[in-house]
Amino acid sequence: MLLAGVGFLLPYNSFITDVDYLHHKYPGTSIVFDMSLTYILVALVAVLLNNALVERLSLHTRITAGYLLALGPLLFISVCDVWLQLFSRDQAYAINLAAVGTVAFGCTVQQSSFYGYTGMLPKRYTQGVMTGESTAGVMVSLSRILTKLLLPDERAGTLIFFLVSVGLELLCFLLHLLVRRSRFVLYHTARPRPSRPGCGAGYRIHHDVSTEDVHFEHQGPTLSNGGSPKDSPAHEVTSSRGAYTRFDVPRPRIRRSWPSFRALLLHRYVVARVIWADMLSIAVTYFITLCLFPGLESEIRHCILGEWLPILIMAVFNLSDFVGKILAALPMDWRGTHLLACSCLRVVFIPLFILCVYPSGTPALRHPAWPCVLSLLMGISNGYFGSVPMILAAGKVSPRQRELAGNTMTVSYMTGLTLGSAVAYCTYSLTRGAPSSCLHTSTTNASAPASP
Repeated sequence: MLLAGVGFLLPYNSFITDVDYLHHKYPGTSIVFDMSLTYILVALVAVLLNNALVERLSLHTRITAGYLLALGPLLFISVCDVWLQLFSRDQAYAINLAAVGTVAFGCTVQQSSFYGYTGMLPKRYTQGVMTGESTAGVMVSLSRILTKLLLPDERAGTLIFFLVSVGLELLCFLLHLLVRRSRFVLYHTARPRPSRPGCGAGYRIHHDVSTEDVHFEHQGPTLSNGGSPKDSPAHEVTSSRGAYTRFDVPRPRIRRSWPSFRALLLHRYVVARVIWADMLSIAVTYFITLCLFPGLESEIRHCILGEWLPILIMAVFNLSDFVGKILAALPMDWRGTHLLACSCLRVVFIPLFILCVYPSGTPALRHPAWPCVLSLLMGISNGYFGSVPMILAAGKVSPRQRELAGNTMTVSYMTGLTLGSAVAYCTYSLTRGAPSSCLHTSTTNASAPASP
């Protein structure tokens, strides 16, 4: 389950963590903000679609399709854009956004399905998936730092960075295919589900030809292979006198009809009434985080550290987010309203981070320690308050509703991400309009005449 969480966030993290490469290739653009907003908007559509189809498409079909949609664009950008450089600057910009959108659709279908998947397992497995999300960020950050340190050629380093991400994503996919067939997973995922229409109980007609007596017998669920030959529709039982005949009536295929829209809506309403505080809590948590990460954090600069500072800040956030999600496993009895209040208190990070970039060029909190410490605290709180509601929500509903509860929580999660990403564009304007103090100083020194 840890690698499941790694698998559905690693592709997106790979696109945004090479922030130095993006800034050099697309100078003066809002590429990181555009990628973030593209990802979130497509992801919101994907999670709503997945929530609507949760009863109609099998769980593992959705997860497998998600993996394939995530792997394809990641490999395409690695080879065609970073390595071969087949596109012009404007074409590459648009293609990267299209790739991020495709990845967003696939990864979000995975993510929403995995939360429903782990909702049917014991609680610690939901916490494992959420820890895997942070693990993806840590792995990608370490990979980017190592490739930047060891390979002075930025293009070669970025290519190796993307290929490592492709390899890790493929590993997660292969392990998922193995784990889904384990006895443990089959036991827990089969138990809460009602039998499928057309595959459950049927009935059998018994006809006594001597007395012309006919009666019906309820038939239990059949085996996955259609039952034993004894239970097949073609089987007949005849007494020694030849007076008794039994035959089965085939089940009508029309019973495989999908639930009505009203029934689907009612199911979601019933679940939402139980977990509404958890839904709001996770939405607020990720709304505040996306207002600042990755957009605003990627624009924080320092005269000495240069492009290293946003890479380090992102690494600090990912590592502390990982720690926060581990802390979420500690036993604590949270009431939904208390959890929501604590999530709302995180709003204090927004003005503090703004002071790290504003006024543009000479920010109020200009020392690099400020954004690093703030990123540390924001990461820990994001990891904790982003995990606890998801873990608690599955335990508040019946076993049959846990997959739906996991999908509903993901809708709230994506709603918070979408609103936060939209608000992040307002903060982008705060980083424009004035040259940095170090750039201004270096320009002045360069233009000054040399002393005789």
